[in-house]
Amino acid sequence: MVQGQDRAFLSPALCRAARGLLDWTQGDLARHADVSRSTVRDFEGERHDIHRSTGAQLLRAFEEHSVAFVSIEGVGPAVCLKNR
Repeated sequence: MVQGQDRAFLSPALCRAARGLLDWTQGDLARHADVSRSTVRDFEGERHDIHRSTGAQLLRAFEEHSVAFVSIEGVGPAVCLKNR
């Protein structure tokens, strides 16, 4: 999980889901977020937590490509595409 306040909005499962919405590989996300592919792989595989700054880079990459992270009452964190 992401260390700090972004923890609720970027779990490994949400990260995989957001990549799926964009049809991105782990390498694509790594390139857009300027992190290593192994960082993405290890985070999504729940091998280790990521730092707040890395989580912010991942979120920024998704948000720059129209992905929105939302919280749905009674459901929790979710991911969707913004209207284009």
